[in-house]
Parts: sequence; C-alpha cells; structure tokens
Amino acid sequence: MADINIQSAGRSGGIVIADDWPGYSLDLFSYPAHYSGDLQCVFIPHGVIMDRTERLARNIMDDLGDHDIVVLCVLKGGYQFCADLVDKIKALSCTSSRTIRMRVQFVHLKSYLNDQSTEDLHIVGAEDLSFLKGKNVLIVEAVIGTGKTMETLLNHVEAFRPKMIKVAGLLVKRTPHNSKSLPDYIGFEIPNRFMVGYALDYNEYFRDLNHICVINESAKIKYKI
Repeated sequence: MADINIQSAGRSGGIVIADDWPGYSLDLFSYPAHYSGDLQCVFIPHGVIMDRTERLARNIMDDLGDHDIVVLCVLKGGYQFCADLVDKIKALSCTSSRTIRMRVQFVHLKSYLNDQSTEDLHIVGAEDLSFLKGKNVLIVEAVIGTGKTMETLLNHVEAFRPKMIKVAGLLVKRTPHNSKSLPDYIGFEIPNRFMVGYALDYNEYFRDLNHICVINESAKIKYKI
C-alpha cells in the first residue's frame, strides 16, 4: 500500500495515513444509494478495516492471552469495531493454545454536535462500574481526536480500581492538541478530518456505511441540526 502514501508505523503506532491521501474513488466500491451525492471518497475500505482488526486481535491475544477481561465498548460509534474485534478474538481463542474469556459492557459517550466536538461530554451507562474492581479492562473506541474525551473516561474508570486498563482505538486523529496518552492498540493514524461509516455518524446518519468515508460539504449542510 506504499503507492498510496500509507505506511506502517510499527505495531503500537498503527497504520499511518498521510495528510495528502485523497482516498479512493467512490466508483470503485458499493455503498447505499441513499447516500449518493453525499460522499467525497472512500477513505478506508471495509476489507482493510477487517484485516487491520484481525491484526489488533492477534496483538491483544499476545498480550492478554489466558486472562479474563472486561471489554468496555464506547457507544455509539464504537459498536461495529468492538463487535468485529471481539469476533476476531473469539475466533483466535478457538484455534490457539491461548484463550481470552471476555465479558462485554457498554458506555455511551456523546460530545459531538454536527462535525465539531463540544465541551459538553455526557457519559451514560458508566455511573456504577464497581464490577470493574480488580478486573482487566479493555476499552474499545472508534475515534480518538484530542484525547480529552478518552482521558475523562479513563479517569472515571480508574476510580473503580481495575487491575489493568488497555485501550484499543480504531482511528487516532492527528490534531493540534493531541493528548500524549495514545491507545495501546491503534488501527489507523489519520489526518484531522471528519469520518463517517462503519458505525461512525454525522447526526446519526451514515452508520450504515461499511467503509469509512469522508462526507462532502453539501452533506454537512443537508444533515445539519
């Protein structure tokens, strides 16, 4: 994939997608007809997402194999990545000498209005996480931007005294104010652009796209609230 300005930054850094990567032409892929005219490009195809997710599952197995873990899925955008990651770990557990017993819980974070992150962060479903005490926790999030939202969640989870916390992030954006605390498992490092698809939304639209795409400016106006 070097020909399209995508390079590997090693296991921990994920796959780095350059700022000038234009994405793939929409004509090369299938997507729901009701989004015709709304998309600029396919930024990361579904197949590439799945292959990278399998690699992350193997890395998690290498690090956490033979442990019991609590997977904390961050909704809503993280549900597809979490489901696919858990499926990959389960498949590896069936074919490996090592295995991971998983319990999945959900929290809902909301900080976006249209395509902008706001200071008004809501954490729903995390009021009482006392069951995390002494447990190994894997937080699964779809997109990490400045990292402030994740830091808030981490501080909240740490208050319940888990044994260990690891974070898996599918997308990490390069932003001017990135937190120094990066996820332990990174799928892709991407430019600071607003992405939709693969359960990522714009005002609840576009979750039904298989690929991760960039929406155009007219679509932002069309679905604005």
